Amino acid sequence: MPSDDRVAAILPVREFSEGQYIVMATKNGIVKKTSLTEYSRPRAGGIIALTIEEGDELVSVRCTNGEQHILLSSKEGQAIRFEESEVRSMGRTATGVYGIRLEKGDTLVSMEVLTNAKATILTVTANGYGKRTEPGEYRVQGRGGSGIITIKTSERNGAVVAVLQVTEGDDVMLVTDGGTIIRTQVKDISTQGRNTQGVRLIQLDEGERVASVAKLAERDVDEVQ
Repeated sequence: MPSDDRVAAILPVREFSEGQYIVMATKNGIVKKTSLTEYSRPRAGGIIALTIEEGDELVSVRCTNGEQHILLSSKEGQAIRFEESEVRSMGRTATGVYGIRLEKGDTLVSMEVLTNAKATILTVTANGYGKRTEPGEYRVQGRGGSGIITIKTSERNGAVVAVLQVTEGDDVMLVTDGGTIIRTQVKDISTQGRNTQGVRLIQLDEGERVASVAKLAERDVDEVQ
């Protein structure tokens, strides 16, 4: 890899089947969909997956079936939900199309493929606040719009750090730039409407910020026994 490049995503794939796609999203709100079979013949030095324009970078990658809904979320608290079918399949070297049009200074922080009818949307901000919101609050729009509010990015909240699709049985881990980690059960996070500020999820020291949020794949064995 070039010295200025870095790994942005890892996708486990069992087989390169027809009818499956890779959807990519960049920080400038660009999305691209490519057939999974296009990646079935990798080379040791890698192959081109997406043409990135100057000043842009890859944020998220998901595997889809071509018929799902995409939710894009920005650091300034905007989100857009649209049908995946609005993004036509393109070759590996294509740049993509606008998924969301962002205001100056705003960037994309998350892409979620909505797959679980029982899931809620968890939004977490830099100052340690967050909430869950029902997916139905995000109406389906046309691709390429400016979206709707997903959380208020007030002075209290700070910018959005992560937006995740979660269920009642999930746990999440919040990691701060000061090296603090807290594990929280999703069921303990309140469900609120989009146009709200949420509740405190973690107590931070002065100057400390939430840097990352991860959903735990499964509970520890001793917790489920």
